[in-house]
Amino acid sequence: SIQAGLLIECLPGPTAFVPALIKSGLPADRFVFEGFLPQKKGRQTLLKKLSDEERTMIIYESPHRLLKTLQQLGEYFGAERRISVSRELTKMFEETVNGTETEVTQHFAQKEVKGEIVVVIEGRPKGS
Repeated sequence: SIQAGLLIECLPGPTAFVPALIKSGLPADRFVFEGFLPQKKGRQTLLKKLSDEERTMIIYESPHRLLKTLQQLGEYFGAERRISVSRELTKMFEETVNGTETEVTQHFAQKEVKGEIVVVIEGRPKGS
């Protein structure tokens, strides 16, 4: 497992979110795939609704909107919520960054982000 320090490789499949989910280390037994969040109308309403979701959540994002989305996830879900961002899966410059919203945002704030991006978000812990 990732917690044991093992490097995990995933074979490419028809969809990018499955490898991203596995590489996130977050619970994969129950999850919800939301695709791209609405850019404007309905975005805040959806984020508010998803903040109560207990299953692992998966969204797609574009490089130029990633930081804004991560900051909004911090606002709605809390800065300590665990998040994983995978980009360029199965390609030469593949990268997966796991951590809290704060840690992941700090990582991507220091670089120009390129490529196809999958964001995996920890579900709301039960009882919180």
